[in-house]
Amino acid sequence: MGEQSLSQPKPQPLSPSPPASTASPAPAPAPAAAASTSTSSSPAIAAASRPKKAAHRPSDSNPPKKPRLTFAIPGRPLSAAGEVGVAIRHLRDADPVLAAVIDAHDAPVFQCPHRPFHSLVRSILYQQLAFKAAASVYSRFLSLLGGEASVTPDAVLALTPQQLRQIGVSPRKASYLHDLARKYVSGILSDSAIINMDDRSLAAMLTMVKGIGAWSVHMFMIFSLARPDVLPSADLGVRKGVQMLYELEDVPRPSQMDKLCERWRPYRSVGAWYMWRLIESKVPQPAPAIPVGPLALPSPDGQIMLHEQHQQQQQQQQQNVIQMIDPLQMLPGMGIIGVVGSIRDLITRRPKLLISD
Repeated sequence: MGEQSLSQPKPQPLSPSPPASTASPAPAPAPAAAASTSTSSSPAIAAASRPKKAAHRPSDSNPPKKPRLTFAIPGRPLSAAGEVGVAIRHLRDADPVLAAVIDAHDAPVFQCPHRPFHSLVRSILYQQLAFKAAASVYSRFLSLLGGEASVTPDAVLALTPQQLRQIGVSPRKASYLHDLARKYVSGILSDSAIINMDDRSLAAMLTMVKGIGAWSVHMFMIFSLARPDVLPSADLGVRKGVQMLYELEDVPRPSQMDKLCERWRPYRSVGAWYMWRLIESKVPQPAPAIPVGPLALPSPDGQIMLHEQHQQQQQQQQQNVIQMIDPLQMLPGMGIIGVVGSIRDLITRRPKLLISD
């Protein structure tokens, strides 16, 4: 992620104060004092005093340096030819521990077919929904507008909350979509401006949109803009992956992530991607289909009750695993959705067993 630094001017050496014994003669002010006694009532006194003020001004040839904010310019996008390979080579050399994870997985692909506005709209639609439900809402949204090519700020702004509610978009999400579209129509945001902004400025601008927080901005910068150096330090999946990678006792806090992942710069986006893959690889494998209770249960009612108990346990296990990286389901087709899908399939396809107390 682009870094913001405060460039401080170099400290200028101070001239040493003259000793008290040498300050008393004051040869330079002597003529001025004589002139003042001879022309005590002359208007030249005011004129003579002006050069003294000017003497305290800095020279025009060496103006004082003022602190100014500087931003790192984003590197080549990861979607550029060969850039992922460059990133992987850097990560291998910089972090031998991560190199083992890289060797165990295929290289990532960072390609997004949509414009920034379209990607932001879709991310809002996918928020807080299961993947299938979100995909259904998104499909109806495209049908309402007339296809992907029609996802424009003007078209979204023209949709009423009632129309959006009919396709499953809540009033709150409708307000998010309209706020994003208004900022585009008013010129506050644009696709070209988003593409050319540095990471820090982009985060500041996008979080002004209702419904878009820091996590959404990080996902957008990684998977839609293919920014190379974005570390989603608050993402639980990435934090859990770092814990597993370095065998830490506890899940690192967001404030600790920058230091732990410092060696990944300037390709922390790729490092984060491998943390999601590491989480995927650590999901427990399906247990063998061996009954753990009696094959024959005394009554159908008891069988149904036990089956429901097992389903509850299974759902709880699924939730415990998915909650770390499930938010990525809002980014379909951006290279990481296989993580969520494979984990969900792995758990939901586990044979349903009849268990007893």
